[in-house]
Amino acid sequence: MNYQLGTIDTVILILYGLIMVAMGIYFLRKTKTSEEFMVAGRGIPAWAAGIAVMSAYTSSISYIAVPGKAFDDNWHPLIFALTALPVAWFVTKYVIPHYRKHKIISVYKYLEEKIGDWGRIYASFSFVLFMVGRTAVILYLSSLLLTSFIDIDIRTLILIIGVLTIAYTLMGGMEAVIWTDVLQSIIMIGGLLFSAYILTTEVFSKPDFLIQNAFDANKFSLGDTSMSLSSRTILVMVIYGVTENIRNLMADQNYTQKYSSVATEKKAKRSVWIAMLIYLPLTAIFLYIGTAMFAFYAGGEHVLDPSIIKGDEVFPYFIATELPVGLKGLIIAAILAASMSTVDSALNSSATVLYLDYYKKYFRPNASEKSSIGFLRWTTVIWGILGIIFSLLLINAKSALDIWWQISGIFGGGILGLFLLAIFNVKIKPWQGITAVVFSILIIIWGTFLRNLSPQLDWLECTLDPIIIGAVATAGLIVLSLLFAVTNKRGK
Repeated sequence: MNYQLGTIDTVILILYGLIMVAMGIYFLRKTKTSEEFMVAGRGIPAWAAGIAVMSAYTSSISYIAVPGKAFDDNWHPLIFALTALPVAWFVTKYVIPHYRKHKIISVYKYLEEKIGDWGRIYASFSFVLFMVGRTAVILYLSSLLLTSFIDIDIRTLILIIGVLTIAYTLMGGMEAVIWTDVLQSIIMIGGLLFSAYILTTEVFSKPDFLIQNAFDANKFSLGDTSMSLSSRTILVMVIYGVTENIRNLMADQNYTQKYSSVATEKKAKRSVWIAMLIYLPLTAIFLYIGTAMFAFYAGGEHVLDPSIIKGDEVFPYFIATELPVGLKGLIIAAILAASMSTVDSALNSSATVLYLDYYKKYFRPNASEKSSIGFLRWTTVIWGILGIIFSLLLINAKSALDIWWQISGIFGGGILGLFLLAIFNVKIKPWQGITAVVFSILIIIWGTFLRNLSPQLDWLECTLDPIIIGAVATAGLIVLSLLFAVTNKRGK
């Protein structure tokens, strides 16, 4: 569907883009060393770093998909946010103290210290490839959404969003990333709160009291309580939430680099808790909007366009048809903000990993600050261009989300397992570790591709819910590694 924005809303979007570039120019003069580019000289306030960590959890996908999921189903995504709380305790108690003690910027250096060079090389290389895929999918999906509101070809939108994000990330480094994330998060949260307010005044008003439609349809449920692993049960969401949140906060440079940008260990811990205490209610608001939209459109007075067939399409329709002029532009800017805050983090963290784990370690250990900052900026540009190119290729893909899931599974599958082995000091030989990683990737391939097989091959078929394949692969890596460790001890 196509809901074109008026002049005022379009001007708001243009102003938003100009402000992002202006912030990059402002921070350019404050980014003169490699450390300032990577961790902003460790001078970021804990609250700002916390907001930036929270923004890494959200994207334009979250803005549309989470309300869409609540509209179609129920509140089971809230379980993911709830599992972040015990994970935050684990990370602040055991992980951050070690990272701060050793002044770690690239989190993959930790793997080298614990399990050897091979672990650092595998994890860091997987991460930077992972970030190309992440950048591509976010640029594509956000541009696809914007084509419903702006009469511009999707290829042009991908280029505009991509170049704008590259520009301010390139100029301002991590300080620009964090402070633009703060601004973008304020816009995003403001847009959400206003949308929630508009819906609340409609669905709780008498005499209709439309919210009853959501209660009658059991829309506030957290999901199936059975022990099945083949459907989206509460158990499946807990497994997924715990493993994914540990990977995010312990092993993903996107997150660790932001809480490394503060001055002390205490502030780093505080930033993680600030992120979690914002993210949990924010997720509830996303879900509430989806549920309230269900109640709103189930009452009979407000009717969805017949062409809308899935929940992901409902929020854009609500924005286009129910919000007043000016607010539409702000909400679209909020969705764009969520997208750009994800992409800027991906670009800066990719440049940091390429610099510390390859350029500085293997090619120019004594590189000057001039060459270091030049390398960081050039890799930001190159990785941004790669993201744009792959985003353009996704235009003809059957399902961008399926491709993203496969990319994240294959490149992210073994990383969490390696970090868990490292933190618990499991000693294995390099060939054993590589074997365990290959085993985990084979599990991911099995869980991704071997589905809906013919009756003759149904014994090979994977029936597990797709979102926990990464957790199963991580478990496989750990179990095989522990067997190797036990064998090594007995062989001594």
